[in-house]
Amino acid sequence: MAKVQAPPAGAEPSASDIRLVIAASSMGTVFEWYDFFIYGTLAAIIGKTFFPSGNATLETLLVWAGFAVGFGFRPLGAILFGFLGDKLGRKYTFLVTVTLMGIATAGVGLIPSAASIGLAAPAIVLLLRVLQGLALGGEYGGAAIYVSEHAPANRRGFYTGFIQASVVGGFVLSLIVVLGCKTLMSEALWLDWGWRVPFILSLALLGVSLWMRLKLSESPVFKAMRAEGEIAGNPFIESFTYPGNKKRIFIALFGIAAGLTVIWYTAMFSALGFLKSAMRMEPTTAEIIVGASAALGMVFFVVFGALSDRIGRKKPIVWGYALTLIALFPAFWVIGQNANPDLVRTNAEVPVLVAGPACNYDAFASEQASQCATLLGDLTDLGLRYTLYPSTGALALRIGDGAMDLSAHPWSEADARKAQLRARFEQAGYSFETVRPTIGRALVIGAMLMVMMALSGATYGPVAALLSEMFPPRIRYSSMSIPYHIGTGYFGGFLPLISSYMVASSGNPYQGLWYTWGVVAMALLISLWGLRGGPARDYGDDAS
Repeated sequence: MAKVQAPPAGAEPSASDIRLVIAASSMGTVFEWYDFFIYGTLAAIIGKTFFPSGNATLETLLVWAGFAVGFGFRPLGAILFGFLGDKLGRKYTFLVTVTLMGIATAGVGLIPSAASIGLAAPAIVLLLRVLQGLALGGEYGGAAIYVSEHAPANRRGFYTGFIQASVVGGFVLSLIVVLGCKTLMSEALWLDWGWRVPFILSLALLGVSLWMRLKLSESPVFKAMRAEGEIAGNPFIESFTYPGNKKRIFIALFGIAAGLTVIWYTAMFSALGFLKSAMRMEPTTAEIIVGASAALGMVFFVVFGALSDRIGRKKPIVWGYALTLIALFPAFWVIGQNANPDLVRTNAEVPVLVAGPACNYDAFASEQASQCATLLGDLTDLGLRYTLYPSTGALALRIGDGAMDLSAHPWSEADARKAQLRARFEQAGYSFETVRPTIGRALVIGAMLMVMMALSGATYGPVAALLSEMFPPRIRYSSMSIPYHIGTGYFGGFLPLISSYMVASSGNPYQGLWYTWGVVAMALLISLWGLRGGPARDYGDDAS
């Protein structure tokens, strides 16, 4: 039974069946990822509503911590729903996951603010993020395997490429809905309660997704296994005891899932946050540029999925990793230069230097332990780039050629401190106004984001087919989902939090990119060592 991969003879789905399978699976995946990503898209408002602290940097980190919580529970969802998918079937398992996701997302839009119910508000948000993470842990594996097990072997990468593109589609849909709601509402209405509409809309998307997926039949591979009595007794245990599976899980986790996910989140979430915060781009403009780039870049996921049918799964992935290591920093430097050239020029001509004792800035603290750490926190909240020179002497702040007198600084009054700093920096030539790039510069930014999307497509597009082919059918749902969601959940889900902390702690808006670079370097080495080369092959065609 290890050889069951393609639909059994006489049970091959028709062309119309394949189209329905791809459409229903892809749209359900779009909606489910929309539900998950809408939290990150509205991170700034969520921070002020549910995690108010008076510290803008801390609010941002708390929001991304909540974002990471959802990802952190994805592996548990993969274990739970992977077990059900291998025991009960692919179809009904991902009907359950999409229902759980839709209900949990709508719930976020109905929670009263922290100002109304206190600590219960963030606690409920985190609980709902846990439910979202559980649901997503079962969704991706189910949809990817369902399409893969319907596809002919020579088209498996192409067909499953639509599932991969659907992940991007969820992000694009979240931006479209947010921009549409902001357009139809006044700013005051949007900030008051209008931001809740995109969350509540998930109930309508849930209805559409269920309607489409209820029209599907069970995977032909699972039907064959059930008919032959080959259903796994305990898919979770067998995933770690099946011959050779531990090595395959290791490669899938560290060589595939970890690398592809940090490229994707850097290309979209890190880029969006970078434009809005560090580069002070007007938020709607940033969302349009990133959303348009993501929408156009979705095609790369299908293209590279199809290419992997011809040249094998390994080549696009390792090429994508290698080129990411080369292009990552230059791409973001170009994005920064074109997003806000005046700010880049001011940073170069009027550098900010801080020197003093006890400069141990804690981005998670609402109150810092020293005046130097407080100063660094204020500079971070104002989005100012600085260079720190630890010293045992008196605290000093130099802005270009001039030093700021800190002897009478209102250390105990946060608003007064920041107002005084802002005024001093404005005198030195800094601007705190949001900017809109020219059309030409916006196109350059979009081109760099498209480069990142191409690299993401190269590493992500072939992966659903690759993972399906790596594992035996009887434990495929579990064996594929567990490493995928550990890799994406921890390496990718914690990326915004880790990179934001690195930026906040260093004063360098590009510092967080080193996290992405390091993970991709690890993934490249493991993929070169562990992935099979040559043409794509069904599980069991050779030693696997």
